[in-house]
Amino acid sequence: MEGKVRLYVPATLANLGSGFDALGVALDLYLEVEAEPAREDAFFYEGEGHVEGTDNLIHQGYRAGMRALGLPPEPLRIRAFNPIPLARGMGSSSAALVAGVALADRFSGGSLGREGVFRVAAGVEGHPDNVAPAVYGGFVAALAEPPLAIPLPKPQGVYFVLAVPPYEVPTPLARAALPAKVPLKDAVFNLARSALWPAALSSGRLEALREACRDRLHQVYRAHLMPGILEAIEGALKAGALAAFVGGAGPTLAALAREDELEEVAKALEDYRGQGRTLVLNIGEGYFWKET
Repeated sequence: MEGKVRLYVPATLANLGSGFDALGVALDLYLEVEAEPAREDAFFYEGEGHVEGTDNLIHQGYRAGMRALGLPPEPLRIRAFNPIPLARGMGSSSAALVAGVALADRFSGGSLGREGVFRVAAGVEGHPDNVAPAVYGGFVAALAEPPLAIPLPKPQGVYFVLAVPPYEVPTPLARAALPAKVPLKDAVFNLARSALWPAALSSGRLEALREACRDRLHQVYRAHLMPGILEAIEGALKAGALAAFVGGAGPTLAALAREDELEEVAKALEDYRGQGRTLVLNIGEGYFWKET
C-alpha cells in the first residue's frame, strides 16, 4: 500500500428495531485506515475516544483474517482516523474488525474476497447485523452461523437522523439486560415485523416501516439504560419519521426520514439527545479502497 491507498469502513446500525441480531444498515460515516508492513506492529489513532496499543480491534481483525488463510500475520504499522462515536450503538467495533480483516485480504492478494471478509469478521464479532452492512453496504439481512448475508434494496431520498446522547452503553451491559426467555406472543410480534423490512424495501412501500421497526425483544428491556428512549421513539414517529429504533445496543436513537421531515424529526429528538449531538447521515456503502 505504501501509504497511498486508504480503506474506508462505514458505521452501522444493527437490529432496526424488530430484526434483533438479523438486520442492519450502513451509514455514510467512515472509519479511515492506512497500513504498511513494518518491523513490528504499531498503531496510531485519531478521532472519537481514546484507543491505543497493538491489541486494538483493527490489528485483531487483521490477525484473524491471516489465520483464516493459514498465513503468518506479518507486522503492520496502522494509522486510523475514526469519526464513529464509541460505545454508542453505531458499529464502531464492527467497523474496526472489518477493517482489519479487509487489510488481511489486501495483503494476501485478495485471497479472502468480500464474502471471506464477512465470514471471518462475523465469526470474531458475533453480531452479523453490524458486520454485514459494513462489508456490503446499505440494508442487509444476515446470519452468523451459517455465515450468510443478503443485501436489501436501498431506498432513495431518505436519511437517518441520529440522536447521540453524551453517555455510553457498553454492549456487555446491554446484553446482560436481556431476559433468557420471552413470551411466545412477543417473539411472533417481532418475527412478523422483521419480515416487513425486506418486503417494504423491495416494494417501495416505506410507510410500512413504521410498523416494521416496532420491537418487544430488546428495546423495552434496555430502556432503563437509556432514559426516555421509548418516548423519544414515539416522538420521532409522531414527527413524521418512517421508522425509529435504538441503534444496536444504544444509546443512539436512529430515525429514518424523508428530506422534508428531517427538521421536525431532529427537533423531536432534542430532549433525548440532551448534551450530545445530532447527526444526519445518508445510507452508506460497504468498505472500499481509495487512492490518496
